[in-house]
Amino acid sequence: MSTTAELLKGAAELFPGEVVTQAHVRHFDLPFGAGRFALITLDNGLDHTKPTTFGPQSLANLNAAIDQVEKEAAEGSITGIGLTGKPFIFAVGADLKGVELLKKHEDALAIGKGGHDVFKRLSSLAVPTFAYYNGAAMGGGVEVGLHCTYRTVSRAIPAFSLPEVFLGLVPGWGGCALLPNLIGADRAVSVIIENSLNQNRQLKGKQVFELGIADALFDGADFLEQSLIWTASVLKGDIQVDRAEIDRGEAWDQAVERGRFIADSKVHGAAPAAYRALDIISAAKNGDLRQGFDAEDQALADLIMGDELRSGIYSFNLVQKRAKRPAGAPDRSLARPVTKVGVVGAGLMASQLALLFARRLEVQVVLTDIDQERIDKGVGYVHGEIDKLLAKGRIGNDKANRLKAAVTGSLDKAAAFGDADFVIEAVFEEMGVKQQVFAEVEAVVPAHTILATNTSSLSVSEMASKLKHPERVVGFHFFNPVAILPLLEIVRGEKTDDASLATAFAVAKKLKKSAVLVKDAPAFVVNRILVRFMGEIQNVIDEGTPVAVAEKAVEPLGLPMSPLVLLELVGPAIGLHVSETLAAAFPDRFKVSPNLAAVVKAGKRGFYVYDSGKPELDPEVAALLVQGDSVLTEEQVRARVLEAVAQEIGLMLDEGVVAEAQDIDLCLITGAGWPFHLGGVTPYLDREGISERAAGRRFLPVGVASVPA
Repeated sequence: MSTTAELLKGAAELFPGEVVTQAHVRHFDLPFGAGRFALITLDNGLDHTKPTTFGPQSLANLNAAIDQVEKEAAEGSITGIGLTGKPFIFAVGADLKGVELLKKHEDALAIGKGGHDVFKRLSSLAVPTFAYYNGAAMGGGVEVGLHCTYRTVSRAIPAFSLPEVFLGLVPGWGGCALLPNLIGADRAVSVIIENSLNQNRQLKGKQVFELGIADALFDGADFLEQSLIWTASVLKGDIQVDRAEIDRGEAWDQAVERGRFIADSKVHGAAPAAYRALDIISAAKNGDLRQGFDAEDQALADLIMGDELRSGIYSFNLVQKRAKRPAGAPDRSLARPVTKVGVVGAGLMASQLALLFARRLEVQVVLTDIDQERIDKGVGYVHGEIDKLLAKGRIGNDKANRLKAAVTGSLDKAAAFGDADFVIEAVFEEMGVKQQVFAEVEAVVPAHTILATNTSSLSVSEMASKLKHPERVVGFHFFNPVAILPLLEIVRGEKTDDASLATAFAVAKKLKKSAVLVKDAPAFVVNRILVRFMGEIQNVIDEGTPVAVAEKAVEPLGLPMSPLVLLELVGPAIGLHVSETLAAAFPDRFKVSPNLAAVVKAGKRGFYVYDSGKPELDPEVAALLVQGDSVLTEEQVRARVLEAVAQEIGLMLDEGVVAEAQDIDLCLITGAGWPFHLGGVTPYLDREGISERAAGRRFLPVGVASVPA
């Protein structure tokens, strides 16, 4: 039987590149005569931009610190033990870089067991233990605190979560077993399942306290000082910590069922992590923690050796790393300052853009349109959204007044844009209209002004072709809703120069968007793939497959919504327009669906009605459909759709639309909400053998988004 130290030593040898966390122990006297106290501080020696994590050596360091305080507690030289983090960071869990390297089930099991063996010692010491959540806490960072006797939390914490299910894991160092036994199964399901599957939603400090995870809440400025005063009062018996009794009856089972419903609605059974976590939560009803920890170890090992987790880590790295260093972006030193922004158009998209530019860049933003009524409506929309932010407490009065003053409108383009550094158009998606707009803008703006287009599918090069200075035109394609979806496709036209492109990337960074450099090709990345994907669904419906069968066929992918619900969100008219653009460019692969054209002509907003609360085929749409007699099964539809997507991705990579397959996945995750557990799309296509079948090759090397060979 291996000791914890031997287990961790073996694991550390598999992971030579670990950023090691130290566990510093210091001693001092608590106030009120509460005795000598030992405080363990977790710190990797780097600033807050490099959060503290737990790899094998880091766990060994914490284990050694616990050896020391365990001895002191047994001797009676200390009355309590605390655990806290470096400034702004408590700890953010397991070091995922090490998990990626694991090739064997027994090595994965050692990681789970090693974490448990160290953390659970905190609950069996001779004196009470206290976790002081002073900063960001995620995954194992949350779990190490759950093993302590008491917990305090800072009101200033911006992020607290158990994100494992989001990545394709379970909270495997005590989270699944301990949390429901602390706060009840229903609240635990919200934290472990619901928040994770809602794009890894984070808790703030106040919510952590209100959920009952922490026993006390203190302000950030003097958090540790207040926590230690509170600790002294607890140890002296002046403060009694009362926790709500846990309902271990029917409410527990109902909570687990609610979790299964959430998992089904989000991943449709396509990823195992949520279901494994729910099984452990269900079994934790009897309060047997040892059994729960063993189940966590097994689930962790199984999932670490599964492709969903590897895809999840791949997705995480794309969003956290690649998105911050866009492939092919010019040197940032070439970027020019942007002190004023112009927006051509005052419709909904233009107004959303104006609000985003004003909030993130904190510069003057001027909207123009063809009449004063439209301008007033657009500016009114922005001001209304600012009022909503104020009402929710997201901004203060001064900020609200500044933002409102920053966003104005004008009918006169010369007056509006004469001193603008960056002008973006968001007008009707027609080449002639956009060329005319750019000609008018070029006549009144300074020589350095960037001209950006929010086109979703039209050629940026053609749009710039009639201008005197086509080198300053750049594609700047946002995704709806602008405030939520992070992706920004930045399109380089044939003549776009490096300074204009660098400025576009600098603006994107200030807007807090994930920018991807895209070649000027029809529909760029996301729309081209989605239209091919949805086009095949539409094709099989046109040929005779029932709508319900075609929709259900892609459910196993666990996409955020079905193809026809997505079409409704995008708008059938926009979907039709983009499909017409692509059919003109690639007539051998893209078709314009006569049924979709009929739906648009009839003015329908989508294929469904929601009279019963669930989507049902609109009888008026059903009457419009003209179908053939070729009926496919769900499996046949799925194979056909995915092979079409794989073929399209292969062609896009051959054309150099993006630098690598990773950029396609980043686009689908951040622009279309495709799940982390798919890795976007290419890891899934590789895993299922579809990429080789349809494109003649894998898109990613073995070991990237998959278990190493």
